[in-house]
Amino acid sequence: MFLAVLGRDLVLAGRQGGESGLALLFFVLGAVLFPLGLGPERGMQAGLGLLWVVALLAALLSLERLFRADWEDGALDLLAARPEPLVAAVLAKCAVHWLATGLPMAVIAPLLGSMLAAPSERLGLLALSFLVGTPALTLIGAAGAALTLGARLGGVLTAILVLPLYIPVLIFGAAAAEGREGALALLAAMSLTALALAPAAAAAALRHAVEQ
Repeated sequence: MFLAVLGRDLVLAGRQGGESGLALLFFVLGAVLFPLGLGPERGMQAGLGLLWVVALLAALLSLERLFRADWEDGALDLLAARPEPLVAAVLAKCAVHWLATGLPMAVIAPLLGSMLAAPSERLGLLALSFLVGTPALTLIGAAGAALTLGARLGGVLTAILVLPLYIPVLIFGAAAAEGREGALALLAAMSLTALALAPAAAAAALRHAVEQ
């Protein structure tokens, strides 16, 4: 089931690609425009943490549609009716979401970091912090999107629900990008904790939405 959903969603993401492309475009534009609005000196002083703030906001853009399309066309009912655990489908959809958003952000981040005059020795740490931390953004966001599935203004509710949970990831992601000792390990622990808890919470919320 995991491989079937993974393959299907990868094909759909490749064909449609609009939402993930919009998130990446927001990430790039936000990283370019924020320093311009703050002014050259203050923009540079904001440091690499600015990229994490923009990445967090960009991740929110694509969360609302994570499960909504399957819920609207009945595919979610079919997945819930299968004997395999629904958490396998959740993990597959989270993997596709991260491959379409988190991984490209990690690739682009060093280029944007060099634009912010970050020291060259920190660009590798910046990319690594995104590789380690963005899975937590996807997993936590998936749980929030599942809990608000079918609600009016679901995107707004999802943002309100997950933003407080994103704050520790933001803090330690920015700290890891700046090379602070232990921050990367804590960021990895957050992603692993999210991997252990969020898919099960999302699967339970999705099953409740189907049964209503």
